[in-house]
Amino acid sequence: MASNEPAGDGHRIGAVKKRSQLKTPVMGKTRFTKRSKATGQFMDQTAGAKKFKGVRMERSS
Repeated sequence: MASNEPAGDGHRIGAVKKRSQLKTPVMGKTRFTKRSKATGQFMDQTAGAKKFKGVRMERSS
């Protein structure tokens, strides 16, 4: 069975599938919002200006 050892060191092996993220301006601050590819619904938003780790970016129009 595969594992991402050592646990707790802050890295991920492989990409997060079935999700994407996009940059959203919220009250003058830049945040990243995570979206489900299956339903298209927004799932989560970052508290700061950092991206989600391992989640692909959506193309901006």
